[in-house]
Amino acid sequence: MTSITPIRDPKTDHLISPENSALILIDYQPLQVNSVKSMDHEELVKNIVTVAKLAKGFNIPTILTTVNVESGINKPTIKHLKQVLPDIKEIDRTTVNSWEDKEFQDAVKALGKKKLVICALWTEVCLCFPALDLIKEGYEVYTIVDAVGGTSTIAHETALRRMEQAGVQLSSVTQYACELQRDWNRLATKPIFFDALMENGSFFVETLRW
Repeated sequence: MTSITPIRDPKTDHLISPENSALILIDYQPLQVNSVKSMDHEELVKNIVTVAKLAKGFNIPTILTTVNVESGINKPTIKHLKQVLPDIKEIDRTTVNSWEDKEFQDAVKALGKKKLVICALWTEVCLCFPALDLIKEGYEVYTIVDAVGGTSTIAHETALRRMEQAGVQLSSVTQYACELQRDWNRLATKPIFFDALMENGSFFVETLRW
């Protein structure tokens, strides 16, 4: 069976595709993970690792940034994430808002992508502030709500509302995976899709015996 309609141009598609988007991961560090109160820490780490695996498997350009590592105040990116993205150099900064860091700005501009998927800790600070700035700069900004977290449930949810009202588009881990894959006939990436979501526990394949 083949698709009835031709494949849309992945570079101009209004939906997210591997060719028209980039991923930005901000401050997935031990202190930030441990201070998240809006969701279970294990679930949070599992979800962001799945996002990273999808980005790597679909060859999506990725930026990884930390805060206050060089100053000695904070520790680097959690090992679970670095194991998936070992070749990506972290951009360390002191600014609360990543967009106010020149190296980060230069890295984002160098991507040459208008669709940016941003995940960060915390939702109300290190995600919300650069997301609002990037919207103002003319980027299409997305975030994955079950791969980010805040210092409380209300802080997380309020920040999501503020971002959504400004134009940030909300997504989920499973939606992100399906938006990248799009067609089961794309055999090269189908194993990436299934492996990432089956490891995550979001997708189950069972053999039924009648």
